[in-house]
Amino acid sequence: MTQSRHLSVHIDRPSSEVYAFASDPRNLPRWAPGLGSAVEPDGDAWFVETSQGRVGLTFAPQNDYGVLDHVVRTPSGDTVYVPLRAIADGDGCEVVFTLRPTPGMTDAELDRDTALVTADLALLKQVVEAL
Repeated sequence: MTQSRHLSVHIDRPSSEVYAFASDPRNLPRWAPGLGSAVEPDGDAWFVETSQGRVGLTFAPQNDYGVLDHVVRTPSGDTVYVPLRAIADGDGCEVVFTLRPTPGMTDAELDRDTALVTADLALLKQVVEAL
């Protein structure tokens, strides 16, 4: 089985600001546009319209530790746990996304997802540093 990949970006903003921005699902289209553009709340969950259909998202409760973990429920009913952290790094912040391969995922698919997540993290950096 292919191992998880830990992808990170350093953002020149305090971790509290990065966390506040990234923990608000309404900001997803600004930094993770591939996930979808229409984010709608539904109780404790959120839904995003994607090219594959309606995707459910449930985020970790607000916390002081920078935990941005979330669960993605795909249109096919699969559930994917996504570890994501905003970690204080001096006056800045390191955001770490753990990309976990799904069963049967090929190396090429994992490489594709790695490139997509890396692009999203770069966009997060750009957007938050411009705030």
